[in-house]
Amino acid sequence: MSIAPVPGSFPRPLDSYPPPPDPSSLLSTLASRVETDPFNAVATAIFLLAIVHTFAAGRFARLSHQVQHRHDERARARGERPRPSVLAELLHFVGEVEVVFGLWAVVLFAAIALSMGWETAKGYFNGTVNYTEPLFVVVIMALASTRPVVVFAEGALRRLADAGGGTPAAWWVSILTIGPLLGSFITEPAAMTICALLLGRQFYDREPSAALKYATLGLLFVNVSIGGTLTHFAAPPVLMVARPFSWDTPYMLLHFGWRAALAIAVSTLACYLLFRKELSRLASSPSPDEVEQPDDAAAPGEALLPVPAWVTVVHLGFIGWTVLTAHYPALFIGGFLFFVGFALATPMYQQRLELRTPLLVGFFLGGLVIHGGLQGWWIAPVLGSLTAFPLFAGSMVLTAFNDNALITYLATLVPNLGEELRLAVVQGAVVGGGLTVIANAPNPAGQALLRRFFGGAVSPLGLLAGAIGPTLLTAAIFRLF
Repeated sequence: MSIAPVPGSFPRPLDSYPPPPDPSSLLSTLASRVETDPFNAVATAIFLLAIVHTFAAGRFARLSHQVQHRHDERARARGERPRPSVLAELLHFVGEVEVVFGLWAVVLFAAIALSMGWETAKGYFNGTVNYTEPLFVVVIMALASTRPVVVFAEGALRRLADAGGGTPAAWWVSILTIGPLLGSFITEPAAMTICALLLGRQFYDREPSAALKYATLGLLFVNVSIGGTLTHFAAPPVLMVARPFSWDTPYMLLHFGWRAALAIAVSTLACYLLFRKELSRLASSPSPDEVEQPDDAAAPGEALLPVPAWVTVVHLGFIGWTVLTAHYPALFIGGFLFFVGFALATPMYQQRLELRTPLLVGFFLGGLVIHGGLQGWWIAPVLGSLTAFPLFAGSMVLTAFNDNALITYLATLVPNLGEELRLAVVQGAVVGGGLTVIANAPNPAGQALLRRFFGGAVSPLGLLAGAIGPTLLTAAIFRLF
């Protein structure tokens, strides 16, 4: 039996729901909205299954390896050359965190089409959902991971690391403090890409303990989430509210920026003190060579040359153009196509252009915004029912299960939200942005670039354990100062 479509747009506009029997009761409001539009429960159930899938992705990956191993053993026993197992490859695909929300988006599409019709499903996926942010992340990740940009960023951070003796600990502190703050100027996805690449080369390659690995990843995610709040144009959750709330860069510096810088310094110092002995021991590990991607390659038979300043300037110019046109896909994608032409014309200074990871991250975020766009029916009432501190805490917790930009966007839909409550919801969203992979748009980029150091899959519980300390410290600074 199909559900009658709501006249007008899908999903149903939040202001079109009838008043609940008891407006003062959150449960009454949610129950009334499910009764008015039963598909709300279906969409949220599919979204929750996708979240559960992200936690189980590592199990699928391990099962894939086991199936492939058994398949290889059977092939050798028959005297045959081992070949990839179809079942193992399917399990490996299902175990890729980046494809989870895309896979469940297929289920969501089928559910909408079956209950409301093909035109409604097509209209939602191809008209209502805004894919600008996923497309932007794909382009900015591809640009920020190019050899000239990484070498430039490494050179800048090397000066700071050299002031600390050039040790792994000095690199670790430099990358985790200065790198995230760059997100306020070159955008958080770009900062995450550069920090992850440099951490991989200058820290993770030295094989630290699992505890330090996850503590570093959690600290990175939290610091990047708040590091983009010095300006009003670089952090996705801030971008969502800057225009509706009339917030500009001076406002962000006064209410967010200095707190973010203080929180980054305090959290990084606390983590350093906790692991200082191990960080000191890492100095005896083999020293990494000049920063290059593991799959670094020039054209066959050619050697990569040192990057001249003019090539770096051009690369930074393309990043600047992408940031400037971040809301206009036709412009920043067009700029990226010109960049591809420039990269092909300067192969002696370039690595092979890495697109697999950016495309997977974009796919992840695309699936997330598809699902997230149908969660407003319950998130908006939850946000609207809270006072300042509960709203801060609620926003921080909800961010762990939704992209924080979605949380702040929905806050703009809550009527009569005062300035104190606006600050509380945005602060909570950025503070909670490191708790899970899906909490902040740049996090999938960091995970994709660093997961090879975690056995191919980052444990959600390990990430949560690594991020909870910096998150609580940051929350205290944002609320008490």
